[in-house]
Amino acid sequence: MTKHKQWIFAVLTLALAAAPFAGVFFEDRGVTYAQSNAAAPVITEIPDEGEEALPAFGTTPLKLGSSGQDVYELQGRLKHLGYYAGAIDSQFGAKTKNAVTWFQWKFGLKSDGVVGAKTKLKLYNATTAWKPTAPKTSTANKDTSSGTAAKKNETAKTNTAELSSGNTMGLSENDLKIMANAVYGESRGEPFEGQVAVAAVILNRVKSPSFPNTPSGVIFQPGAFTAVADGQIYLEPNEQARKAVQQALNGWDPSGGCLYYFNPKTATSKWIWSRPQVKTIGEHIFCM
Repeated sequence: MTKHKQWIFAVLTLALAAAPFAGVFFEDRGVTYAQSNAAAPVITEIPDEGEEALPAFGTTPLKLGSSGQDVYELQGRLKHLGYYAGAIDSQFGAKTKNAVTWFQWKFGLKSDGVVGAKTKLKLYNATTAWKPTAPKTSTANKDTSSGTAAKKNETAKTNTAELSSGNTMGLSENDLKIMANAVYGESRGEPFEGQVAVAAVILNRVKSPSFPNTPSGVIFQPGAFTAVADGQIYLEPNEQARKAVQQALNGWDPSGGCLYYFNPKTATSKWIWSRPQVKTIGEHIFCM
């Protein structure tokens, strides 16, 4: 009887000594559970090895002058949404900054052109279906694509030459280009006459002492053009927009000398309705 009690006592002593280290481990469908008498359950997910790994942004903020893999992904995602129309070259230049600013404005973020954590999260969530398609560029790629680059430069020179041919006002190449951007951003989808009229309004303001004396000054005057406010001024203009600028430079003014125009369906300014209206072309009313 005494030996029996001693055995029971020994077993109880060992059980009490081992209790703090006792643990039970389970594995179930890719999730490991660790349970202990001294701690709450801990869950660690095991990634599915068959899942495709896509690029993900790093933690470093991106801004003008940045380069590398994160910029490559940034440009790809912005292009996927239609905010970026340039080359995916992994270089954070002016076009990339403009696309970022436009995206930020559309999504209610601070439009500073800097891609921080909030912008990355918004962009990532908006482009979950995006996958890298454009090849990453390098110095070698740039060297082998010199023929394509030369052709693009030749096209750009041709477009500039066409715009300059009727340039009797002595406007700069940048002014002519930004006019084409403005016409495209403000009136694409309008009849050609309406696009020429928009270009003519810009030139009429340049000639007026009440406005800045350059197209760039007129276009970027605060609150003057919707395309500047919503970022569409930075979209690449098509051939029709360039031709509209050319016609206005050649002297065609379908607006009849107007200094203003507006879309009655979207206009929010009461003041614009007080201007003397001259004619309607497409969706725009042109006024003095």
